[in-house]
Amino acid sequence: MALLRWGLGRQNVHRSSRVLLLKLTVIVISVLLLCEYFIYYLVIFRCRWPEVKTLAHGDSQEPVLKAMFLADTHLLGEIRGHWLDKLRREWQMERAFQTALWLLQPEVVFILGDIFDEGKWSTPQAWADDVQRFQKIFRHGSHVQLKVVIGNHDVGFHYQMSKYRIKRFEEVFSSERLFSWKGVNFVMVNSVAMEGDGCSICSEAEAELREISRKLNCSREVQGSSQCEGEQRLPFSAPVLLQHYPLYRASDANCSGEDAAPPEERNVPFKEKYDVLSQEASQKLMWWLQPRLVLSGHTHSACEVLHPGGVLEVSVPSFSWRNRNNPSFIMGSLTSRDYALSKCYLPFEDRVLTTYGAAVSFLVLLVLAHFERLPSSLLSGWKRWRMHMRR
Repeated sequence: MALLRWGLGRQNVHRSSRVLLLKLTVIVISVLLLCEYFIYYLVIFRCRWPEVKTLAHGDSQEPVLKAMFLADTHLLGEIRGHWLDKLRREWQMERAFQTALWLLQPEVVFILGDIFDEGKWSTPQAWADDVQRFQKIFRHGSHVQLKVVIGNHDVGFHYQMSKYRIKRFEEVFSSERLFSWKGVNFVMVNSVAMEGDGCSICSEAEAELREISRKLNCSREVQGSSQCEGEQRLPFSAPVLLQHYPLYRASDANCSGEDAAPPEERNVPFKEKYDVLSQEASQKLMWWLQPRLVLSGHTHSACEVLHPGGVLEVSVPSFSWRNRNNPSFIMGSLTSRDYALSKCYLPFEDRVLTTYGAAVSFLVLLVLAHFERLPSSLLSGWKRWRMHMRR
């Protein structure tokens, strides 16, 4: 009889252990799916395209272009990138980007520079590896266009920049500087080359911009003008200026919001040609291109600046958890005459980590309760809770 009771006791122990293991497995898988997959849908689902005023053209409305703007992805390279850091940050960006494409259905996506963290010094093999990872993370269907702007981490600051680095960047991402779609003109500037010192790369970049300026001026002129006769006209629309460096501003002192620079950093003066473009380069761009909207990156923090003439500049925060706890991107609804912008936040990293911490604490509590290793007061409370849950 005693032997029978002993055998039944062992069976109960084994059954209880299997139930515990099943509970632990279900909890672990559920938390992983929530924090690494479903949370992106739950957060990005709340984002909506902003409404923009449209004009009627005969029986149809003026077309609206839906564009996403993100910045400073900083894919880690072979020198500074720890494998775990790479895995964590790149998975976050991949899930965020793919979820945004699926839920929001943008027509075009612009990345405003610093695609890579080590493009300024990566070897040909390291560059090829980084490009392959980028193409996997930011893969997209043929119905979506992806446009990329040069950043200082992609080709180096002015003193590191070379024709070789620019060429290999443009072989992957195109050398296109002027892009028009649905009546909206976008000018994508290599702001690293706006040094103004007459270097060959800088001179070529400025010559390209002057030619774009001429084409934009032609679109504003009456048909038949001698200067523009015989060439294809751009849509009659002031352009949207896209670049990595912000236009000149003294600091982020007037920037606000939860994703602006930390308060202790906002009054730190910006260095021209390093943190922002020089005043001279900024004036040139505004004069040549006469944009209606400017979007930039580089600072990793959000800011809105109103330039002379009422031109709004939006600094887009970094898209990566590596650079900030609350990454985001900009959603733009644009027509040839108007635009509307809204911001879409990604999951906050600290909230994801807090969820993991709470899950681990609960698992430890569950295991200790199973083996009755909790303090008596906690154990009795645990048993009462279980009895309540079973009712």
